[in-house]
Amino acid sequence: MTLTAMEREELFSEARNWADTDPDPATAAELRALLAEAENGTGAALEELTDRFSGTLEFGTAGLRAALGAGPRRMNRAVVRRTAAGIASFLQDRSEGWIPSAVIGYDARHNSKAFALETAAVFSAAGIEAFLLPCTLPTPVLAYAVRALDTDAGVMVTASHNPAQDNGYKVYLGGRTVKGPGRGAQIVPPYDAEIAARIDYTLPLSSIETAPEGWTDVSESIAADYINAVDGLVNRDGYPARDLKIVLTPMHGVGGETMMSVLRDAGFSSVTLVAAQAEPDPDFPTVAFPNPEEPGALDLAVGMAAETGADIVLANDPDADRAAVAAQDPATGQWRMLRGDETGALLGAHIAGRIRSGHHRLRADSKTPVFANSIVSSRLLARIAASAGFAHQETLTGFKWISRVPGLVYGYEEALGYCVAPALVRDKDGISAGLLIAELAASLKAAGRTVFDMLDDLALEHGLHASDQLSVRVADLSLIPQMMTRLREQPPSSLAGSQVVTAVDLSAGSEALPPTDGLLYLTEDGTRIIVRPSGTEPKLKCYLEVIEPVDGREGLERARAAAAARLAAAKDDIAAALGLEA
Repeated sequence: MTLTAMEREELFSEARNWADTDPDPATAAELRALLAEAENGTGAALEELTDRFSGTLEFGTAGLRAALGAGPRRMNRAVVRRTAAGIASFLQDRSEGWIPSAVIGYDARHNSKAFALETAAVFSAAGIEAFLLPCTLPTPVLAYAVRALDTDAGVMVTASHNPAQDNGYKVYLGGRTVKGPGRGAQIVPPYDAEIAARIDYTLPLSSIETAPEGWTDVSESIAADYINAVDGLVNRDGYPARDLKIVLTPMHGVGGETMMSVLRDAGFSSVTLVAAQAEPDPDFPTVAFPNPEEPGALDLAVGMAAETGADIVLANDPDADRAAVAAQDPATGQWRMLRGDETGALLGAHIAGRIRSGHHRLRADSKTPVFANSIVSSRLLARIAASAGFAHQETLTGFKWISRVPGLVYGYEEALGYCVAPALVRDKDGISAGLLIAELAASLKAAGRTVFDMLDDLALEHGLHASDQLSVRVADLSLIPQMMTRLREQPPSSLAGSQVVTAVDLSAGSEALPPTDGLLYLTEDGTRIIVRPSGTEPKLKCYLEVIEPVDGREGLERARAAAAARLAAAKDDIAAALGLEA
């Protein structure tokens, strides 16, 4: 992008003004250094400066998430101050004679505590009754606190599993602002737009008041209350066996201490932490991306499990709202991480069994339990629900939608997110999910079986549901809408040799689903592909699923081979349709 002399001077002037009013001396100094390089003709510095000031961060249903740094398109104290002021204005406008309240949490990423304190200072000055969690804690503890403290809002400062240079800002609504099943869940439209409309970058930053004090520091007992509540999920009568060797990694995040406490209090005494990833470290030195889904992220944990003869690996992402499980596959002798859809089905079947036996302590208010999953997740959960006599609902991607399903007992999405106790946490929760995974694995081990045996049982009963994903990471975000446009204009006529019989543009919406940017294709033989931009990362994601009938236990391997071939062919076809090399 080439700027005129006038445009450059306007950019430089805007950057100088930002640096002069920045409440953070560190980001102000960083911006001045970048500005000096740009003024001296350094092309890369000018490009970076242009990007930082080419608009503002979009506040949406994912809140905020971006790289740290100065400027309106980065995460910094100035942006957080304006965002907090917008949320405070929204809460004040929603109040009907009462004082709004909000609880604020933060993880161990760079500047997370500073952003939390900034938010508390803005809320307090604006007349919001603000509660600050006592230390770095997992996102599920913040989500729990919104309901436990009955606050009208919650803010969690985290970028979840994003790279080390990022941070973010999740917003929850509860108390008197949202009623029904959405109470305590992350924001959805129209709340996001109403808050965004109140975030005003035209006003001087100095016009936003901050208070040096006035918020309440929440007692450390909030974490203990959460741990006790999660341990209340354990079925101590039906599944007393705790003979399970677990290797646990919090992936340099804040979930290690909480997860260890939950497992220990539930009776799991053989839990080994991956030492190199045990303590919170905002630089995530042992992983390129601190996401259990990423290749190599679980290598240290799996290596330790193989060396020590462990039964399973449990992993949380850095803010512990996701959970992953790895185990040694008896068929191959190799350790592998279960796909999110596999774990989602296992937990669904496990919870269904607990409900049928009367051991599931946290039932929904409705007479018929409801299971839910996102549209990009496997169709297997719907079959598990139907066989148990439960209701099932599909939602858009994201727990802000899943958690709002009336009568919800269990919900999941394939990206390692599971809600096993919606009465406690109206969001995905890697801690409580990890506990129930351990409970299931222990009960299977006591019966001389493994999670893979249970997956085989589900395939025999419901058909082999096999899934895969094609993720296209881009440096230039404009490539994502270009690929979506290409697919809309030139949709595939067949996938994996089967004719496309249903093609749905999800942006149109339907009676069942609000509009979203996505495309769904279903073929004659049941192959399904959904294509959508990621809401949290610079990726275009393609979700593939095939269903193969299984002719008895001896037919499992044939079904797996056939499913793998169909998935590979479908992946090649959708890659070609996107204009990518296969």
